[in-house]
Amino acid sequence: MMHFGASAGVWMLLLLALVIVLTGLPVWALLIGVASAFAVTAMAVGNLDFGILAALPVRIVGLLEHDLLQALPLYVFIGILLQRLTMADLLFSSLKRVFHGTGAGSSLAALSVGALIAPMNGSVASSSALLARLVAPRLGKMNAAGATALVSVAATIGVVVPPSLVLILLGDAMLRAHTEASNLPGYVLGSQRIINTQDVFQAALLPALCVLLLWTLVVWWQGRKFSGDGICTDQNLAQFAISFVVVLAIVVLLGAVFTGKMYAVEAAATGGVLLCVGAISSHALRWSQWQEVLLDTLKLSGALFALLVGASTFSLVFRLLGTDRWIAELVLNSSLSPRLTAALVLVTVALCAWVLDAFEMIFVVVPIVAPPLIAKLGDAQQAAVLLLLVLQLSFLIPPMGYAVLMARSRAGLGSVRTAALVRALLPFVVAQCAVTAIVFMSPWTVHQLDVPLALAVDAPTQSVQDIDQQMRDMALQKDPSEEQAPSADQLKKADK
Repeated sequence: MMHFGASAGVWMLLLLALVIVLTGLPVWALLIGVASAFAVTAMAVGNLDFGILAALPVRIVGLLEHDLLQALPLYVFIGILLQRLTMADLLFSSLKRVFHGTGAGSSLAALSVGALIAPMNGSVASSSALLARLVAPRLGKMNAAGATALVSVAATIGVVVPPSLVLILLGDAMLRAHTEASNLPGYVLGSQRIINTQDVFQAALLPALCVLLLWTLVVWWQGRKFSGDGICTDQNLAQFAISFVVVLAIVVLLGAVFTGKMYAVEAAATGGVLLCVGAISSHALRWSQWQEVLLDTLKLSGALFALLVGASTFSLVFRLLGTDRWIAELVLNSSLSPRLTAALVLVTVALCAWVLDAFEMIFVVVPIVAPPLIAKLGDAQQAAVLLLLVLQLSFLIPPMGYAVLMARSRAGLGSVRTAALVRALLPFVVAQCAVTAIVFMSPWTVHQLDVPLALAVDAPTQSVQDIDQQMRDMALQKDPSEEQAPSADQLKKADK
């Protein structure tokens, strides 16, 4: 019975994946429904005490009070506002003009817009919606499969380029996972410390830049085949200047968060205010459109918070069944080599990410697999970067990859055969796999930007004589309470 209870969480995950694919119902509702069904079954067979479930409200309140979640609606607001404004259009036109001499101006401009806006856009779905509207109609004679592939890869850039919302939430999840891993048998923290979100940013930057560089080469190679890449003739100096200011503001805000000069909440709020000021000053949106932006922000933010509540409910039942400990023991006691075991864990994550989006993965799957993965790799930052790269890779695998699904449904490019889409995506996937393999085999690649810890030896040292003199001075000092206490004679005089 105990073994059934411990392994029941695996059946929870399989059932969840099945109902997500088959029903199309909101994921937060399915998370709560599946967790409730297994909780009732476990209580019926005596594997779960109803009183333990009373911890759920406290758990949810504690999660919703987290500071990082304040940034979530702000990122959503920025993503929706960018879809409505013409700033992204100006940016695309300016970048197309800059890259015109390469022969692949439209393609390179599309990838560049994704690289600049995706980290501030909040989610793959939001990036897909923006790029589908902006890029798809302007790719000249590029075929539908190539255009869909380009929109898909550009929409996933925010998964790995810091400081996107995905990285912020993953950094917080990795902090908890590293804490749990430090308590697992056989894992020694040693001179390391528990990682934080800033550590994940620094670890992910160089691999993300490598992915972007390889993808840029692929986009240039594919884009120059199409001769319909005409230069924009309606771009004046004022519009070019606005585009330059937009790029500068984005780079400054992202750099401030990456370097720790600003919190993610502050950067998101600043970006939102700047966008609002630009929209109001240019009269880009009518009052009815502002109402739609705010309403869409509330809807999507509510859906994400509901997803968080559903994931918290699911993970609580999952842990109460003991499946997290069962999986950790299974991974830690594997007879395979640590590298091969870690590779199998990452393959499992890739399969889950093939049917789930980034937020569902971070809220549901990562807390389960990250602690034993860290224990096997012995490096929390390497584990975090590998999880990011695997997520991004899974989103690009047709036909179920999340970014591919979004691009197909929103780009308006007509029917695209899966075989043609696979051929168009293959160079991007190969480049992604190459970077993932390098990070997996060479952990030092994620530590090039680490900030050295302050060492105790940096403090000025004291000689034995100095320490002895300090002890003598402390011994000679009188107790202040004794100095202020009145004597017996003083008390008698006071009575008289």
